[in-house]
Amino acid sequence: MRYYLKTNQMSPFEGIDPFDEPECEAYDLFVNEFQCVGKGCPYSCVKRAPHAFSFSTENATACVISQGHSDDYLVQLAVGQCPRNCIHYVTPSQREVLEDLLQSALAAPYDIAEAALLDSLIAKARFENNRYQKPKRKPKVSTEYVDWV
Repeated sequence: MRYYLKTNQMSPFEGIDPFDEPECEAYDLFVNEFQCVGKGCPYSCVKRAPHAFSFSTENATACVISQGHSDDYLVQLAVGQCPRNCIHYVTPSQREVLEDLLQSALAAPYDIAEAALLDSLIAKARFENNRYQKPKRKPKVSTEYVDWV
């Protein structure tokens, strides 16, 4: 299945499905605004980590305002305490596709098919990102003869 970005930027991973083969570890944050409770959440991620999350002006749900907080304890706490599990760790290319799809699904005529596709892509990203393994280091090989005596 192909996912087309609305931007005209060329990706270095052109032709590779980011949901089948993640390009790196999942450190970017994505909030599924369809599941988010918003300002009524008792464990608000915005209150827990205001440097990474904010409330959206359009629909008062949480949204990510900055990336790069993968080692931040408050962000990890906010993700872990979300009662609806609407915050996900994804790769940068997955985040681009999911954000474009979310904006398209939130557009005026609400499309349930796009919301269902969004949920299925998030599930696929969670599965594949948990299987990601860092590339192994190549062993140092010496071509010189070594005499151990």
